[in-house]
This record gives sequence, structure tokens and C-alpha cells, in this order.
Amino acid sequence: MSKPEGLLVGRNPVREALERGDGRVEKVLLQKGTHGSQVDQIRRAAKAAGVPVQMVPIQRLNTLAPNTTHQGVVAVTAPVAYAELHTMLEGIAPTLDAVRAQKPVLLALDGIEDPHNFGAILRSAVAAGAEGVLVPDRGQAPLSATAVKASAGLALQIPIARVTNLAEALHGLKERGYWIVGLDGGEGDDGPERTTVWAYDWDRPLVLVVGSEGQGMRPRVRSTCDVLASIPMRGLADSLNASVAAGIALFTAVRGRA
Repeated sequence: MSKPEGLLVGRNPVREALERGDGRVEKVLLQKGTHGSQVDQIRRAAKAAGVPVQMVPIQRLNTLAPNTTHQGVVAVTAPVAYAELHTMLEGIAPTLDAVRAQKPVLLALDGIEDPHNFGAILRSAVAAGAEGVLVPDRGQAPLSATAVKASAGLALQIPIARVTNLAEALHGLKERGYWIVGLDGGEGDDGPERTTVWAYDWDRPLVLVVGSEGQGMRPRVRSTCDVLASIPMRGLADSLNASVAAGIALFTAVRGRA
């Protein structure tokens, strides 16, 4: 029986993948009404790994994994493993002095839902020379084969760390010497200082934060930003696609770097 690409099927394979903890399991789908000790083990392992569990009808599982003995359990997996945040940061610049000297550019995505947008943003990040990406473990498009294809395969060339709480992770990055710059097209005097991508001084270690396609950054994530930067637009459009906006901001950020 063939296994569809990007899926794990069956109770033991899913449990073992969760317990292995390599970050490749995106979410677990359990058939409604499924019970038993193995299912309980899967739930516990998913909770420990920070992996969401969804209860779905058996028809959903049969559609996802046809002609397989899925036993009421299917896991959606990423084609590559996510990086652990601390390990990723240590590999980029291990000390405050190194962060200040190297001035790394990181990217944080706050809930990009379209895998094509996710892949396109990763492609721009690699092309611009960003050194790492942070994504939340919920509300974010998976690092799926679709996203990798949309990145022209470049998603495999940059470390991507998945975090439980993006706002807290950004606070930790501040402590490591990074400035947090939120890409935001809104207006108003509340919250962080506002500027434009053209006026901001990008010559510093920084994390560029890009919000979701529809809602932008969540309030807690927005509040962690040191500054909110907008992209001035002269035409009739009042907004840009998230991947286009991210690409513009990334290349603006690295324009003066060697």
C-alpha cells in the first residue's frame, strides 16, 4: 500500500515520529470516536511536542490516505525537520558581541496561511541573505511540499525554527541584541514608533516580522516590535501581497550590506 507524500499513517508510525521529536510532524488527525491506550499515547506525545491534534470524520482520513490501513490516525509531516530555536541562533551568532558585529537579518512570520505565500517568502529570504526564519506552531501554513515547491527548493537552504509563542521568542531575541521591526501598513499613534522601509536605518541586527495575509500581526506580536515600518505606495492599491511586501522589505534591509 502506498503512502501519500507528506503523511504518516497508522498509530505506531505517528507515535514514534512524535516521540522522536525531530519537528517534522505538523499536526495529527484522529478519527472521531477513536479511543484506546495507543491513541492516548499519541495525544500525550503530541502535547509534549507542541503538535496540534484535530478530530475529523473517517471520510477525511480515507480521502487523505486512500488505500492505506490508517487505523484512524494520520499525521501531516514537513519534508524537512524544523530547527530548534536556540540551536539556530547559536549557529548564526552565539554571543551578544557576535550579534552586534555580524548584524544578522532574521525573518519572523506571524501566521502566513497560504503555503504558496510561505514558499515565496522563503525564496526571497534566501535570496536576500537572511540567516534564519521563525514561525509559530499554530495558524501557520505547514512547511509542505507545496511550500517547498513555491520556494523553488530554496526552503531547504535556510533554517526554520517553529516556536510555541512567537511574542515570547521575539522578546528573547531582543535580549540577544536584535531589533524587532514589524512590517505594517496601518496608521495611528498607538503602539511602537512608526516609520517607512525607506527611512529606517537597517544597519543593525534585526528581525523582520511579517503578519498574516488578512489580519497582519497579532496584537501581542505587534507590541514586541521596536518599530513598525510601512511600504509607501503611490498608486491606487492600499496593500500588497504578503510575499511581495516581505520581499521588498528584505531587500531594502540588506541593500547597504556587503
